[in-house]
Amino acid sequence: MKGATIPSVAIMPSPLFLWRFKVVLFLLWGLCCCKISWDSVMRMSVDLRDLFLYEAFLYYNPLLLVALMIWLWGVNLWVFAQSSVNYAKVFDLAQTHLSHREIWRCATWLTLIVPTSMTAYLYLYSHGEVSLAASQPVLLYAILLMILLSPFDMFYLSSRFYFLRTVWRIILPLQAITFPDFFLADIFTSMSKVFSDLERSVCRMVNRQVATIAWFEADSVCGSHSVAIPLVLVFPYLWRFFQCLRQYKDTKEKTCLLNALKYSTAIPVIFLSALKYHVYPDQWVGFYRPLWLISSVINSLYSFYWDIKRDWDLSILTRIFMFKNPSIWTNLLYGQNWVFYWVLGSNLVLRCTWTYKLSAHLRHNYLTVFTIAALEILRRWQWVFFRVENEWNKMTAKQNLEMSSDMPSEGDRLLDSSNHTV
Repeated sequence: MKGATIPSVAIMPSPLFLWRFKVVLFLLWGLCCCKISWDSVMRMSVDLRDLFLYEAFLYYNPLLLVALMIWLWGVNLWVFAQSSVNYAKVFDLAQTHLSHREIWRCATWLTLIVPTSMTAYLYLYSHGEVSLAASQPVLLYAILLMILLSPFDMFYLSSRFYFLRTVWRIILPLQAITFPDFFLADIFTSMSKVFSDLERSVCRMVNRQVATIAWFEADSVCGSHSVAIPLVLVFPYLWRFFQCLRQYKDTKEKTCLLNALKYSTAIPVIFLSALKYHVYPDQWVGFYRPLWLISSVINSLYSFYWDIKRDWDLSILTRIFMFKNPSIWTNLLYGQNWVFYWVLGSNLVLRCTWTYKLSAHLRHNYLTVFTIAALEILRRWQWVFFRVENEWNKMTAKQNLEMSSDMPSEGDRLLDSSNHTV
């Protein structure tokens, strides 16, 4: 009819288009960061280039590894959501817990912010703005810390509180140890190198050594001889060690003591390596290095045995990928023998390379150490699948046993029926 108004319909782009658009923007951002960083590095003198690349890498590589861990944790949750594993019940999570999509959103922001700050650091320093360059990692660390500790109802307050509460329970195991407590503590052992680099970065920020070469002196408070490096490396293993002792106090199970022994074998690996900077070279080569190698082999093989024998159940290694809905991943991974052999082989190899990243005397090979630290996080990522499913299977088996014990037997039902009059 003439004069009738036609309701306007908002035209929204399809989710696929939005996803592709975001991917294109992400790639353009990555290319810009790479181009600016490369040009900035090429502007530096050859003598200072390696030193400042090493320093910039120190500030930002632990945050990049944290971002990688968050991305992979999102993949873990996605797989659990597709399968029959109720991870929310395993970790005793509230109904408002973060889904894999929200985890990936956090990882995306961290992946964008960290390289952007690193690019700004390199660009400002190469153009002579040393003070502004030095402020970039300081601002980044301060902002991330404020977000993590913020008491306001923003940035997933309940999830941050759950995480911080679990961390507090790990540091001070004064209460009964729950599955989330030792699960997160195990993940922290794989991120000990991250904690060590964070400590060194904060040390340089506090002592105003950012964008300088004062830290490179061996006797500097933040130098390569600092006793804080092995101390921070060993903290996650000590936390896990005391958790095992607490579990033994509560349960009296001897396996807790054997597990504590496993974590104690990491201590000689860390401190024998650190002795290189405090003994004569011939003493290190002739006595301490062989001890370091022996302790490394013992710890790697003991940890590998414990993964296979205790943390995992070999009978379920290929059932984790049996999704509720048909999927290409189910066809590729479920019931395949190669998955079984891959998990065993890769876990053994990466357990052995684990000692390299914990060794203080090898830390100047920063690209190699970063690669091995990333591989250790990948090893821990695949460990999560089988550890969480093993715990879920134990919970369901216990529930089924309790239900069967509560149900009356056939004889009880017959006796009960004989007491009734017809």
